[in-house]
Amino acid sequence: MLESHLSVLEASANLHRHSAVFKTPRLDPSNGQLQGWESITYEQFQRDVQIHARYWARALAHDGIAPRSVVGLWIGGFTYADVLHIYGISRAGYVPQLFSLRLPNPAVIYELLLRAHAKALIHDSTFASTLADCPVPTHLVISPEMTDLGGALPALAEMVEDDIAFIFHTSGSTSGSPKLVPCSYRWLDSAVHKSYQTSKPRSPQRQDITVWMGSMCHIGQSFMLIGSLQHGSCVIQPTTIGFSSEELMHMIDVGGLNKLNQFAAFLANHLRKSRSDPKLLSMLSGLDEVLYSGLPLPRDEEEWAYANGIPLRNLFGSTECGAMLLSIGGRERNAPLLRPLEGVAYTFRPIAPAPEQGHQSTARLLELVILAESRDCPDASLRHADGDFHTGDLFQEPTPGMYVFRGRDDDWIKSENSLRCDTKAIEDNARATCGNLISECVVVGSGRPSPVMFIEPAVEMDHDKLKKEIVRKTRHFHSRRYLHERITSPSLIVVVAPRTLPRTATKGNIRRKAVEEAFKEELDRIYGLQRR
Repeated sequence: MLESHLSVLEASANLHRHSAVFKTPRLDPSNGQLQGWESITYEQFQRDVQIHARYWARALAHDGIAPRSVVGLWIGGFTYADVLHIYGISRAGYVPQLFSLRLPNPAVIYELLLRAHAKALIHDSTFASTLADCPVPTHLVISPEMTDLGGALPALAEMVEDDIAFIFHTSGSTSGSPKLVPCSYRWLDSAVHKSYQTSKPRSPQRQDITVWMGSMCHIGQSFMLIGSLQHGSCVIQPTTIGFSSEELMHMIDVGGLNKLNQFAAFLANHLRKSRSDPKLLSMLSGLDEVLYSGLPLPRDEEEWAYANGIPLRNLFGSTECGAMLLSIGGRERNAPLLRPLEGVAYTFRPIAPAPEQGHQSTARLLELVILAESRDCPDASLRHADGDFHTGDLFQEPTPGMYVFRGRDDDWIKSENSLRCDTKAIEDNARATCGNLISECVVVGSGRPSPVMFIEPAVEMDHDKLKKEIVRKTRHFHSRRYLHERITSPSLIVVVAPRTLPRTATKGNIRRKAVEEAFKEELDRIYGLQRR
């Protein structure tokens, strides 16, 4: 029998009826400071999902939209209400197509709606004034107390393996637009079984309390929530996804948090602070698990964590597949090594032919490939010509069956919150639109809030004027991209002298990672100013 987020919720609501599933922040109305959390039980969550299902079934039927139609949701994905809209649309028998607020250009949203054959768009109030020419009917999100109109709950639709359950989008843009990532019920069933493994509690006698790690409009938090629900766990909603170490300590001390799930760039901030804050270090070391994802941790932060007893685990995944590999964890030397989750069909293919002598070096680079028979293999539209899904992620195998991530074979970087950015597309656009101004350029910003472009100029010009001209010429291109992919300020452009940027010895290509390292202090200064 196929499992889904809805079957998981139904089972867990019966088993853990009175346990808290979410803790939502209670803020002081006078100053916005966190006072504590309000608990929402599994029983209430299920009831609220059903209320939203009835509401949206009625509203969409009024528009003449048949069940199984795709319905877009353009929302933040960070609140309890957002979860209710997503699960409610699904429970009403429709296919949610999820857009986060990080994609703020309506024209791109319209294109994606049309490509998915969506029949309606439900949107956050932020965009109410920009949707006059939307090609499908629009609905404003509503508060839960407005939705309980009574009536019959729609019958649960039969789950068919190849039918689409969700449509996500890649977190980076290709040719000015993210790719559709259709997720079938077969894929979703696999996600249920994989998330069960990643969210296992250390002690069955105690409820796990973890933290919201990202937007429900992206796969990371959606996947982790399904795992939490299966174990009757609770999720605390922080005041912001990049919450401070002080808020983390408050969540541990007062909110009862015992497992921390965070993207690597955010976790690294806590690890750095723990070097000079013994209380924070003690709290991190006392957690049952500190699970990070999205990017590798900087080596020195990872080594500090292991040396000081912080129970790290690395969950490796992608939008197209969800979680794929999980590190061993613990205190042994192999703790950081990754292994595929159970129930999948993967292979690691060498990216270069084996030596004629037949010696298999542990230093060989292997590409992770998701085989067609694996239940989490992405939609056929995303696969290679051989029918498999080639991730482009490269690994080494120091021990049989255990792997170390060694980067990607393409030109993508991941931002601070683990969303992807196509640096090559930005560079190509800059060269095409500013070729008379630019001799060479490279875009960097791995693990940072936004990309920065380094320029070797082709003309003698005041640097401030040059940067403003580049921003002006590339403005249209960047207006169509996610917020974390945009270069829209001269402060995100650095002009250096010709032949300054590090290059390869053979082909003379600019080395992206070497630029990141050589100009680290400059990048720290830029991002420090951006955050003010």
